[in-house]
Amino acid sequence: MSTNDAPLRALLHRRYLLSAGPWRAFVYVLTTLPVAAPVATVMTLLVLPWVAALSRLTTHAMPTGDALFFMLVSLVLFAGFGPLFAIPLGAVDRARLALMDPRPLPSPHPPVPTEPFAWVRARYAETATWRELLYAAFLGLVVPVVYFGYGLLVILDIAFVVSPLFARTGTAEWTFGAFTVHSSGEAVPLAILGVVLAPVLAYLLGVIAASQATVTRALLGDRTGAALREVAQSRARLVDAFDLERRRIERDLHDGAQHRLTSLTLQLGMARLDVPDDSPAAAPLGQAHDQAKELMVVLRDLIYGIRPQELTDLGLPAALRELAGRSPLPVAVTVADGVPRPSEQIEGTAYFAASEALVNVVKHAHAARADVLLARAGDVLVLEVRDDGRGGANPAGGSGLTGLADRVAAVGGRLLLASPEGGPTLVRVELPCRP
Repeated sequence: MSTNDAPLRALLHRRYLLSAGPWRAFVYVLTTLPVAAPVATVMTLLVLPWVAALSRLTTHAMPTGDALFFMLVSLVLFAGFGPLFAIPLGAVDRARLALMDPRPLPSPHPPVPTEPFAWVRARYAETATWRELLYAAFLGLVVPVVYFGYGLLVILDIAFVVSPLFARTGTAEWTFGAFTVHSSGEAVPLAILGVVLAPVLAYLLGVIAASQATVTRALLGDRTGAALREVAQSRARLVDAFDLERRRIERDLHDGAQHRLTSLTLQLGMARLDVPDDSPAAAPLGQAHDQAKELMVVLRDLIYGIRPQELTDLGLPAALRELAGRSPLPVAVTVADGVPRPSEQIEGTAYFAASEALVNVVKHAHAARADVLLARAGDVLVLEVRDDGRGGANPAGGSGLTGLADRVAAVGGRLLLASPEGGPTLVRVELPCRP
């Protein structure tokens, strides 16, 4: 049996009974007993008033006032105080689930304040809390009934196996339905039947434990969190692949196209020197030479826009200062002390966030200047771009802020925007700082 298989799927293996599966199921069921016993006791007390009222309704009699009172009390206790016990119960059974299912089952509860009233208010507002309460009801009402029925079958099978020993004493007769055992010889078929049924009971124990584990995962698992994490990881992988492709394009342009264009420009310049000024080819050759030089500038800017060499060689502060120097507006760059060099992915995201923000300032803000701040706040790398423009920036207006926010979120960061009418506009990017 593969350890990565889901419990119910593991039962389909041909060698299940020869694997560790039955023993894992036995340990899982055995450890359930001390957990389920007190829960079953409490649940039984809470259900008794409802059972009594239901029994009266079956006889066409209405519940009495006392019965209605106890029904209300049990409901208040279940819904009011039940979550306080269901939450730690869920944590215990998520840990116990590893006995049957090695796949991790993280808690569905997000972090909340430790202040008691804030904690209670947050937890009672979560769907996961009420699913844990439903699991407590399942553990206290359904599981004991199933275990009790299975226990009766085990006792009956043991009686079959040991029936010849008791029948040999001759002190009593053994009656199983319409079949009565008077001697050891008559008990032999029952003993054989008991031995044959033992593997069936072992397999049935696996079915019970696997079913319980499946219900545990369904009720105590993080239904939406896992999907959201998978989406976030998928988006991060796409961003990584996109960055790798950008680097490949930048390398191909720099090592291939730019070198060839440089060689072509030099050859045109040498040819221009060899051609007399009064030659008919002088003017077209000069024009071609000038266009080649202009194309070199365009290609250099294109390569710089993909990923500047300063960012790779000197780091983010130097790349930000170079970016400020290339801006048509006056841009002041401030780098706080103690800012470490982050990972390449975070560094590239911060740089392009600053580049996109400054482009927006030039295009839309009507600003006279801008300021760029790079700092560190704990484990967060903070990049702020502030301008003195007219404000009123709206991500829905096609300024590129939505795409920038998506890119920042893909690496685990967030983008904050403050842009009141009349300005100023502040774009703040917070990225996880992993040196």
